[in-house]
Amino acid sequence: MEHNLAVGLDIGTTKIVAMIGRKNEYGKVEILGIGKSKSLGVHRGVVNNITQTIQSIQQAVQEAEAAAEIKIQEVTVGIAGQHIRSLQHSDYITRSNSETVINDDDIDRLINQVHKLVMLPGEEIIHVLPQEYKVDGQAEIKEPIGMYGGRLEANFHVVVGQVSSIRNIGRCVQSSGLNLDGITLEPLASANAVLSQEEKEAGVALIDIGGGTTDLAIFRDGIIRHTAVIPFGGNVITEDIKEGCSIIEKQAELLKIKFGSAWPGENKDNEIVSIPGLRGREPKEITLKNLSKIIHARIVEIIEQVYVEIKNYGHEEQKKKLIAGIVLTGGGSQLKHLKQLVEYITGMDTRIGYPNEHLAGDSDDDVTSPLFATAVGLVLDGLKRHERKKAELKKETETEKEQPELKAEETQKPLKERRSFLDKLTERVKDFLDNAE
Repeated sequence: MEHNLAVGLDIGTTKIVAMIGRKNEYGKVEILGIGKSKSLGVHRGVVNNITQTIQSIQQAVQEAEAAAEIKIQEVTVGIAGQHIRSLQHSDYITRSNSETVINDDDIDRLINQVHKLVMLPGEEIIHVLPQEYKVDGQAEIKEPIGMYGGRLEANFHVVVGQVSSIRNIGRCVQSSGLNLDGITLEPLASANAVLSQEEKEAGVALIDIGGGTTDLAIFRDGIIRHTAVIPFGGNVITEDIKEGCSIIEKQAELLKIKFGSAWPGENKDNEIVSIPGLRGREPKEITLKNLSKIIHARIVEIIEQVYVEIKNYGHEEQKKKLIAGIVLTGGGSQLKHLKQLVEYITGMDTRIGYPNEHLAGDSDDDVTSPLFATAVGLVLDGLKRHERKKAELKKETETEKEQPELKAEETQKPLKERRSFLDKLTERVKDFLDNAE
């Protein structure tokens, strides 16, 4: 596959999306093809039926290939799910020689040290994201490279998930006949697609309401500060409507999308929807007021859980205030009057986030729907990874030209760019799958 192309695969609880994108000459991303299929083997963001998930992935991929007329070989896949948790951790290293300046190797050493943290059984560190550094006690350093100092410390945002869940996703992708190009945390992918740099600087909470989970990512001063996955999403609302109105799921979903509102005051008592009965039974009449009461009760619960996470991050302290407020995205963000409800519960400015931050201006409306925020983010992530690889190769060939007399093993040095842990994780998952066959 050419290097300016990337494919995002969003394996969600309700739908699986394959999206093919490429960078145009203006540095914006054009979406060439989208494929969407009903996701049957995923529950709350975690694969629970491998065979069904493989079928759904293949269906989505074929649809995207047909739309773009391109064969897909490798994909960047997102992980979310209720097993994801994050923690803050500080660590330090003492440098043997404080006469030399701090370089990438020091930072790698520090990051690798964080990876030795003892996790619960079956858990794996997915991301280690440095927040700020301290050099010899001098705080609030964003980039320590090139500075002198003997003691280098940093605060880290560490994201943890279950090994088995991550491997199962790898397994599904491989069995669908695809290569795993990279793994990314879904809240980070959605954030990339939806948030502007200014928002990330000012402080913002991105809430991605999916079918099975609600993802949260908090940024401040341009750095990710907190991530969380809450194991509820749009599906529990549908479930509640189904139970509350004694109708089948398909009808409940349609009711929610067509007539649902998060704000019960909106509807008059006399607004009624009639739903055909099953197989010769009487139709059911449901008042819209009742419908929105059911929806309201559940969405309030979800938003309150998210708000607890925002408070845990420390939004109420002056220094940590999120000036840009909240951005809602994901399929669940399309619920009527949700913006008003979120503003009412949290007292924070809120907008609906469309993933058009890096897309070319003439993109179709359906691509820029909040439904596709994660998929667009995964495409961006894949493109970024390909650019990094290209830069590394270029650097490698230049070094070889400049120093022809160097021995082969020495020319390898400049290749060592700081690889994100996810790249290493992807390799580990690949190795595991290859050996498991």
